[in-house]
Parts: sequence; C-alpha cells; structure tokens
Amino acid sequence: MTAFRIAPAVADAFPDTLIALVTATGLRGREPWPDTTAALEELEQQLADSTWQPASESDPRIEAWHTAYRSFGTNPRRIRPSVDALGRRMAKKGTLPRINPAVDSYNAVSAQHGLPAGAFDLDHVTGDVDIRYADGSEDFTPLGEPDTVENPKPGEIIYADPTGVLTRHWNHRDAHRTRVTEDSSHVAFVLETLHATRDGHLLKAAAEELQGLLIPHAEQTRVYYLSPAQPQATA
Repeated sequence: MTAFRIAPAVADAFPDTLIALVTATGLRGREPWPDTTAALEELEQQLADSTWQPASESDPRIEAWHTAYRSFGTNPRRIRPSVDALGRRMAKKGTLPRINPAVDSYNAVSAQHGLPAGAFDLDHVTGDVDIRYADGSEDFTPLGEPDTVENPKPGEIIYADPTGVLTRHWNHRDAHRTRVTEDSSHVAFVLETLHATRDGHLLKAAAEELQGLLIPHAEQTRVYYLSPAQPQATA
C-alpha cells in the first residue's frame, strides 16, 4: 500500500487544493481500449468543428497554476503546467498524442476538463508519496531521459517518494522511473485543482470519467480525494 500525502506547508499555502487519486489494479494495457479511442477522437472532432477549445492561459483554471508556479519560483511560460502544455499542443496540432491507453485516457480527461493529470506506476514507487516543497537535494530523472539526473530548486513543489522526485514543478513533468507503460498493472492517476470551491465539481466529474475509462480494463478501481482537511489517502 502506498500513502499519498499533502505536506502541511503546501496545504497552508494552497488551502483550496483538491486532488483526486484514481487507482487501478490488474490494469491491462495491451488490449484495445475503444472508449478511450472514442474520447480522443470526439475531442479532436469538436476542436476541428470549433465547438470546443482547450483551456488557454487566460482561463482561470490555468491562470491559477501560473500563479502557483510563480509563487515557488518557476516561470510558467517557460516551464508550463502539464494541462497548459497539453492544451497548447492540441490547439496547435489539432490532435492529442497517442502514448498508450492509460496515458491517453488521462490526457483526454485532462484536456477536456482543463485540469492537470498524471500517473505513477505504483510497482516502481518506493514507499509513500509526499506532495511537498523540495529542499534541493532530491534527484529527478525526467521521463524519456533515463541517463539524466536533475535536482529541483529548493522551494519547488514536487511529488516525491523516499528514492527521489516523481514530478517536478508540482505537475510539469513526470519521472522516468515511475512512468506508465502498456505493461503497468498497478497505477495511481492524479487530477488536481487549486480552487475546489469553484472547480471541485469539475474535478469530481473528471475523476468519474477517468474511472469509467479504466473500469473495463482493470480488476479494480477506486477514487480517493486529498485536501488540506483530508491530507492523506492510501492506494
């Protein structure tokens, strides 16, 4: 079992944070996921028809993350929140990337709802995961760069286990070690908002939608919520 925790200092700085933790066990990533394929194609068609646009940096959902990034010393126009980067890519190319069914599922939900999303292969997480401020001594190996080691800046918000950093700049980029592949069978997905009062309903709808995409391809799925009032959940 892996506990996910919001550190007290992060909870104090961002008191309206709400994080959905969607877990899946017995995930089967090598079979067809027709509902995910349909979700991607429908979103792309809506963009082509101009009936929907991804959230831009002027959207309050994205604006909140830019403000948060600046608060811990990250320039959000150089190092963008994941949902911002995903939306910009989609607006430019007209499509979402195809990585593998599990990743494609959370990308579709992230883009549609304008909320950051990510995932961790829990079989490669060592111990519990804390959402906390970095002290600068931690190691991070970026996704797709297994020979690279970075150190976050002190004060940067990270997801980290006892071995190292799982995500830098809160949700900018995931680590190579805990990446989700077609063979990942025990996965924790996260969806995040900094304004639960305003956008909590969106987050809960997104979590349910993601769980719905996972259910046909998993032995079991669960949804948990983390907040300053309930800062820990065990997956």
